Amino acid sequence: MRVTEKGQVTIPKDIRDRLKIGPGSEVDFIADEKGARLVVLSSRLEASQDDFESWLDSMSGTLDTGGMTTEEFMEWLRGPRDDLGSY
Repeated sequence: MRVTEKGQVTIPKDIRDRLKIGPGSEVDFIADEKGARLVVLSSRLEASQDDFESWLDSMSGTLDTGGMTTEEFMEWLRGPRDDLGSY
């Protein structure tokens, strides 16, 4: 690969596909004793509906609000609202 005047390089397609690197992905270069390594920080390839549904199923039941209602949970999360006067 050749480095452009702006310091940019093109990651070959076979490597982008293998590492699931797409537009919006974040990568970093880590210098080590052998030179540098490309590290994928986040992958942004378009996910299919099946991928999303699988992820959603895997998250089911992972949040335990301890029996709080939505309003109670939001108050716990954000703190009491100060824009509502006392009644």
